[in-house]
Amino acid sequence: MINFNDAPQVVRDFLNYMETIKGKSQNTIKEYFYDLRTFLRFLKIQKGCIDNNIPFDEISIDDVTIDLIKEIDLSDLYEYMAYVNRKRSNNANSRARKVASIKSFFNYLNTKAKLIDVNPAKDLDSPKLKKGIPKYLSLDESKQLLHSVEGKHQARDYAILTLFLNCGLRLSELVSINLNNIKGDTLTVIGKGNKERTIYLNQACMNAIDNYRRVRPVNGVKDKNALFLSERKQRISNKTVQFIVKKYIKKAGLDSEKFSTHKLRHTAATLMYKHGSVDIRTLQEILGHEHLSTTEIYTHVDNQQLRNATERNPLANVNKED
Repeated sequence: MINFNDAPQVVRDFLNYMETIKGKSQNTIKEYFYDLRTFLRFLKIQKGCIDNNIPFDEISIDDVTIDLIKEIDLSDLYEYMAYVNRKRSNNANSRARKVASIKSFFNYLNTKAKLIDVNPAKDLDSPKLKKGIPKYLSLDESKQLLHSVEGKHQARDYAILTLFLNCGLRLSELVSINLNNIKGDTLTVIGKGNKERTIYLNQACMNAIDNYRRVRPVNGVKDKNALFLSERKQRISNKTVQFIVKKYIKKAGLDSEKFSTHKLRHTAATLMYKHGSVDIRTLQEILGHEHLSTTEIYTHVDNQQLRNATERNPLANVNKED
């Protein structure tokens, strides 16, 4: 559990608002805090409020006042974005997230808390992001990964990989699964923004879960309702699941630097779209995306599909002599 005690009251109020009123997840709240802490540390340096010899990561922000925040203008915000780009080597995605955090914070101060009359972040632009095709495993590579599972925790690890590859779960969703979330062929998960959604389990998922539950520890379990347990018989952690996934990716002869738990989510979505003829709006519901535009990254086509499309052209076999 992260400690926000070193944040000024105005930041704590904002974080509480985003969690309790806007329904943001704990992970999102942490990101807001980290982003605002970095920004307020920079602000103290920029406004000459701190000894320049103090290491950046040791700068306290608990003494930042609303009066200091009122001094901020748009040029300060762009100075900060230049700083995180040049000095902290933040990529475009990281900078875009920081812009989103700052805009949310100042919007709260201006429209909700009524602590500032002018919102300096109103016209703050976000970096332009490149829309890349998501990395994913092919169907054969996915089978290869599943076939690589063995060892003491084989049933558990196989169930974890099966759920990732079939259901497109987020890491946090998989770790938080409770036994009472599973009823027949349905699984209830809590996604981003604490939004509940129902996932329908196919036969492979139900078989994998049943096989694991037969060997899942019962005695001495610390979290009796958690589906996936660690060696210490407590709810498995994000870090342990990430380690498990990386281990089997490497064991399957795949690139462990290229693929991760989130790439398995990409894989599930891509396989459903390419091989299962799942339409884009159904895929949006399965993945728990708030916006359809987020799901649309999976509508890409690979080179073979492009090649096949060209070959199906009715003029494909027409020659000059014909």
